Amino acid sequence: MLKTPAPPSSAATGAPGLDSVLFREGMSRVAAAVHVVTTDGSAGIAGFTATAVTPVTDDPASLLVCVNTAARSAQALLANRVFCVNTLTADDQDLANIFAGRTELHGPDRFSKGKWDKLATGAPALTTSLVSFDCRLSDARVVATHHVIIGEIVNIRLGEPKPALVYQGRLYHEL
Repeated sequence: MLKTPAPPSSAATGAPGLDSVLFREGMSRVAAAVHVVTTDGSAGIAGFTATAVTPVTDDPASLLVCVNTAARSAQALLANRVFCVNTLTADDQDLANIFAGRTELHGPDRFSKGKWDKLATGAPALTTSLVSFDCRLSDARVVATHHVIIGEIVNIRLGEPKPALVYQGRLYHEL
């Protein structure tokens, strides 16, 4: 005799009332490249570690970055209207931790580690990154707890091909 499966629970379908802990656990199982997103300008220099980065279009070339609305770096990025997405190599785990706020370094002091220069927008570009995407802010909106930021890419610098740094299972891994 065939049995009809029971309807999925709301926790499995994403229905209203979805448990945020379950969502975070699910997302921890998705591997993602690790980036340091930087900005500089009248609102000051700032940066943060991000895995929520994705391409949007290739003509014009653009990227989407998500950052918590409470982050000081988010406010600086929005005010400066420029940013650089620096994709980290497996050798850059210390930088990922620094820009994630997991060390004693804060604010501009974070830039004392790593080798930085500037591309077209003036946002800091990590000279050792796999790739740096230099962007001008083209759109930003708040979705729940995060700013969803879209930047038009104005310059790209390809770095030396090396193993990438990815984040999965709440740990860094080499890819």
